[in-house]
Amino acid sequence: MQQQYVHTKQQNIIDPDQETYRYQSPLGQRYASKQMNTIFSAQTKHVTWRRLWIELAQAEKELGLPITQEQINELKTHMHDIDFAAAEQYERKLRHDVMAHIHAYGDQCPQARAIIHLGATSCLITDNADLIIMRDALKLVEQKLVTVIRQLATHADRYKALPCLSFTHMQPAQPTTLGKRIALWAQDLLSDLQDLNRLDSAERVKRRRR
Repeated sequence: MQQQYVHTKQQNIIDPDQETYRYQSPLGQRYASKQMNTIFSAQTKHVTWRRLWIELAQAEKELGLPITQEQINELKTHMHDIDFAAAEQYERKLRHDVMAHIHAYGDQCPQARAIIHLGATSCLITDNADLIIMRDALKLVEQKLVTVIRQLATHADRYKALPCLSFTHMQPAQPTTLGKRIALWAQDLLSDLQDLNRLDSAERVKRRRR
């Protein structure tokens, strides 16, 4: 549906297909890398949904449900070629994002249509996909943190004897070295890296307990 707004002298029609009329965030446009934007992209999100549907079908087959390997292979064949236009049409009709993509996937995989999302809830797919995406994003942050910490360590050692003033409350304080200041920046990032490692360890423990 087209929305309209009126200026004093002329009427303009909003085109929702134009990028300037879509919500955008500085987190994605200004600060995020191409890798991070890819992780949070619609393509990655819905490929992850399909990965979960494939894993679900494989698990159900192993438990004895009437699912064939041919059906699973068909799902795998079309895991990446998502028809977003078809999904959009289904969502306009069904008003449900997961069901829309189930139908679009089923159109591509007619033999496997009946087993897609079999016995599952929407949250089984959406929540686990979000967790996988956030995990992958945190792994990327971890990699970049390690790179920055290594660079800071190199510069801290290089300038360990270069004197400079330290600051407190934005005021000059006692003398220190530039290397010491750089080491303090690295220490903050090292604490962040340790927090990420603890999160990863906790998640591994949860998976083992299951």
